[in-house]
Amino acid sequence: MTKYMFLIYGTPSNEAPDPAAAQAEMAAYFAFNEEAGKRGALVAGDSLHPTPTARTVRVRDGKTLLTDGPFAETKEVLGGYYILDCQTPEEAAEMAAKIPGALTGSVEIRPIVDFSQMG
Repeated sequence: MTKYMFLIYGTPSNEAPDPAAAQAEMAAYFAFNEEAGKRGALVAGDSLHPTPTARTVRVRDGKTLLTDGPFAETKEVLGGYYILDCQTPEEAAEMAAKIPGALTGSVEIRPIVDFSQMG
């Protein structure tokens, strides 16, 4: 098995979410969590606070620079992640398509390097 990180991106809205839509989305995430758990694939997963709570750290010439907010201005922002164990890249793509955020945003899949398998 290979561990994959699934980065869930979406477009933030300044409008208050419709309570029924928000409840339906959470139910879809709970259903995904249950399926991933039953498969034995779920390693971790969480939502992130909105981008205004982010802080970016850079070290330049030995000095630490701290900036409030995300690193880059983009239309889509990172809203959460999963780490799943998948047998193949195809299974990882199948699981990514089931993440509710893929319906309105995007899910980036990245295999995680297993340093214990190296040299």
